[in-house]
Amino acid sequence: MSPIAQPRSRIQQKNREVILDAALEVFSLHGFRGATLDQIAEVAGLSKPNLLYYFPSKEAVHKVLLTGLLDTWLDPLRAMDPKGEPLREILGYVRRKLDLARDYPRESRLFAGEILQGAPRMREAIEGDLRALVTDKARVLIRWMDEGRITRVDPVHLIFSIWALTQHYADFDVQVRAVLGPGHDPFAEAGRFLETLFTRLLSLGP
Repeated sequence: MSPIAQPRSRIQQKNREVILDAALEVFSLHGFRGATLDQIAEVAGLSKPNLLYYFPSKEAVHKVLLTGLLDTWLDPLRAMDPKGEPLREILGYVRRKLDLARDYPRESRLFAGEILQGAPRMREAIEGDLRALVTDKARVLIRWMDEGRITRVDPVHLIFSIWALTQHYADFDVQVRAVLGPGHDPFAEAGRFLETLFTRLLSLGP
């Protein structure tokens, strides 16, 4: 029998959270290859031996971050209700993804960095949980199209386009703000634009 894991103390839990937040900062800035345990320990305000007490390697920290991140990324799509009004549900998904990009820019960059490297630490999850969820929601979209409730488009590429048009505002935040200039709220403006874009794409003509 395997030993029963002992519950973490409040200090241990707090230190883990501090380390993970520091690792998120370092990985999002430098990528997996450029990040080091020394950098993570410095940002966390802990010694490297103390960090290694909680995580045995850089890979271990990265894996914990990515595992939690995938759930965060899947939740907005999971929330799309098959019994809801189609256009409202799709626009709600767009809004949730845009809010995610606004509220979790470091996580978005971490995810993008992993994908750009060929997803060596996430491929199994992407080909498993993510693919299964997209396939399930694509069936919902096809049913709505078959019922004549939204315009017929490729359902998977519709989901891809939502990812691209929302995550852009996190992954290229500096570029977006530099081009827009001062006095703009990129996410508020993007929300209005994307609502118009997808409404016109998916609404049935007269």
